[in-house]
Amino acid sequence: MGPKVRTRQITGRNLSYCFKRMTTMQHFDLSPLYRASIGFDQVYDLMNRVITNNSATGSYPPYNIEKTADDFYRISIAVAGFSDAELSVVIKNKTLIISGKKGEDKNEKNLLHKGIATRAFERTFHLADHIKVKAASHSDGMLHIDIFREVPEELKSRQIKIAA
Repeated sequence: MGPKVRTRQITGRNLSYCFKRMTTMQHFDLSPLYRASIGFDQVYDLMNRVITNNSATGSYPPYNIEKTADDFYRISIAVAGFSDAELSVVIKNKTLIISGKKGEDKNEKNLLHKGIATRAFERTFHLADHIKVKAASHSDGMLHIDIFREVPEELKSRQIKIAA
């Protein structure tokens, strides 16, 4: 017989208070960090985006991010049921915005079960410095977006000769 574990059951008003408390504690004030440092604005903006990330979008549509080579990446998004005209890939302020909106179905179907999700979506990816979108393709229900990092010559490492 192992150690005795005490559990406390929360019921009624206390339970709703706990859930309310858990959901309201997701706000953090980063202003003291802004006052104490200079030049770290991008880091704080990234932290703020992660903290305030809206989880309402959930996991629809599912996606993969793969590294295809050094400095080359591919985002693959499952968009079954969407045509090319119903999908949009836009870059705005270092943010890649992928959205899909299904058009009105002119053929009314008498579906007994509708399990294929074709609801509208918007997925955003924040791009780092020197990241460029190379191409986007749509085939077999998958939207593929190829991305690469293009580092300028002045930022690449170089060997300095030592004079004698």
